Amino acid sequence: MILCCGESLIDMLPRTATTGEAAFAPVPGGAVFNTAIALGRLGAQAGYFGGLSTDLFGDALAGALTASRVDFTLSPRSARPTTLAFVTLTDGHAQYAFYDEATAGRMLGEADLPELGDDVDALFFGGISLVAEPAAEAYAALCARAGDRLVMIDPNIRPGFITDEARYRARLSRMLARADVVKISDEDMAWLGTTPAELIAGGAALVLETRGAEGVLALTGAGSMEVPAEKAEVVDTVGAGDTFNAGLLAGLAREGLLSRAALRAASLDALRPCVTLGARAAAVTVSRAGANPPWESEL
Repeated sequence: MILCCGESLIDMLPRTATTGEAAFAPVPGGAVFNTAIALGRLGAQAGYFGGLSTDLFGDALAGALTASRVDFTLSPRSARPTTLAFVTLTDGHAQYAFYDEATAGRMLGEADLPELGDDVDALFFGGISLVAEPAAEAYAALCARAGDRLVMIDPNIRPGFITDEARYRARLSRMLARADVVKISDEDMAWLGTTPAELIAGGAALVLETRGAEGVLALTGAGSMEVPAEKAEVVDTVGAGDTFNAGLLAGLAREGLLSRAALRAASLDALRPCVTLGARAAAVTVSRAGANPPWESEL
């Protein structure tokens, strides 16, 4: 099982009511949640770990996970509220107002961490869940307990959400040092002051540098390869990176490369189908509104 560890929330998306008044529509979301959903739809054994509420929004998140064949039995549930993200659009650009104080996800602590069984082959971390404490420290602790399991991290850094830069940098540095797979953008690397070569020197076996419409540059200790983006009529890019993460991990599982030893021994040619699956799945997601990743039968 690939266990996706991190945030789930409700995106409150701007809509117009039938009466003409401004309204918001609640939609399950969150970067790590989206990756878990995409994994389940792609036929991988997918799991989700994060704090889930027992409120109506928590039930909606649980229902969405079930519908996409994602196991969330390791996720603790509490009566704390669900994180809400209200989205407003200004000249086409999204702005977010987060309601995250004392929520089920935010208040996840080390005492809530599960014992990882033999059925867990890989762990995925990323998104804003690595920023807000105490949950961020709990995820860092779980990463440190990964043992010999494969670990993938997508930092997806959003400077506007960071309140304690020094602690966040230290936490992310520890986690990246343990990562076997890192997906990272130019903006992420600039903020961190790093390069793919430095990440590989620090221990990563595979670094994926995302370059939007130009595709992905995959780098290992043996060299690099370019995988072009799949052609698509773009509706929006919401969830595209999360879907790519899922496609890559699902591809590693399909190719028998979902272990640290197998990944480090793999050639670039062996990795190409995995990266290509990520690009193909992401292309479907950008072709339709919202984070709506494809099912395996759509690829």
